[in-house]
Amino acid sequence: MERTHTRSGPTAGSRTAVVWSVIRGELDRSGTRPLTVVDVGGGTGGFAVPLAQAGHRVTVVDASPDALAALTRRAADADVADRIDAVQGDGDALAGLIEAASADLVLCHAVLEVVDEPERVVQALAAVLRPGGAASVLVAGRAAAVIARAVNGQFDLAAAMLADPDGRWGSRDTLRRRYDARSATDLLTSAGLRVEQIHGVRVLADLLPAAVAESDPQAVTELELAAAAHPPYRDLATQLHLFARRLPA
Repeated sequence: MERTHTRSGPTAGSRTAVVWSVIRGELDRSGTRPLTVVDVGGGTGGFAVPLAQAGHRVTVVDASPDALAALTRRAADADVADRIDAVQGDGDALAGLIEAASADLVLCHAVLEVVDEPERVVQALAAVLRPGGAASVLVAGRAAAVIARAVNGQFDLAAAMLADPDGRWGSRDTLRRRYDARSATDLLTSAGLRVEQIHGVRVLADLLPAAVAESDPQAVTELELAAAAHPPYRDLATQLHLFARRLPA
């Protein structure tokens, strides 16, 4: 099947353009060879379906049966059901769900901030990858969360997040942890992955009033792409995207 991409990647918008841009680079690097992809926490297939449409084989691992059911319907509607497998399970159990050294590319988006043991998940990600395979990891950014609370007048929560080692504002926080570039890099490096790129995701998109963002979506996307790799803008993004590779044996 012929691969098709937009400029930044399949179905890219201002909120995902940076991630798709990096993933597209890896797809282009593989040439015409279809990749074996594992999408951990892939939900309803926002990344899996476009990747399958581009000719790749994708296994989505997600804890939600409802999300996987929606994924199955979406894959069928897109005529890619034969290239997508749905596996129910948690990121913590990945090692028992996916064969070791079987994937060319692993996606782990918005997972490490909610699991019980992120170190265990990252070790499993590395084990699932073939030597030379790549991991796309998206995590919640700490700095953006602090600023957002302060801008909304929640100064006590912002102060609590600054002081807490995991960047949480209290026991009712829905996330278990938030990251900065260094802590996320250290986590991936500890599993034997080499971080090649770090980008900010939604550097500006979450700050712009809807009317402003919708007035020129292409300009917003281009500005996001321009700012994404450059500190300090990168480090103020809502999420951080790290692209890492398993070192060859």
